[in-house]
Amino acid sequence: MTKPRYDTHGTEFGSWLRVQPEIDSGLGYVATNVDYMWRNYKTGLWMLVEEKRHSRQPKRWQQQMFGILDKVSRRDPNYRGFHILVFEKTSPEDGRMWLDGELITRQGLIDFLAFAKKETDE
Repeated sequence: MTKPRYDTHGTEFGSWLRVQPEIDSGLGYVATNVDYMWRNYKTGLWMLVEEKRHSRQPKRWQQQMFGILDKVSRRDPNYRGFHILVFEKTSPEDGRMWLDGELITRQGLIDFLAFAKKETDE
């Protein structure tokens, strides 16, 4: 059964989706959003970033869906990966943060977002 939303971060369409019995999660339908498609329009480099707050991690089913996006995106030579950014609290300003499981500084995050480091995914 599709879970009701317990916060106010959704949209009217998202709320509508959750109450349609024809597309219930019990029938196999699931949805997730990607928080950021980050791109430098001058260089063409781009990546996908999922943001998690309060030290949370993506759920397993969400990681599986992100894996699908990552797999098909790797065909583009300008693609720089799908990354998980976790904030201890809510932002770089109020606690520690981790990028793909590694502790990162504010400057490290800025460098990452500026594509200053070449990603060596796998």
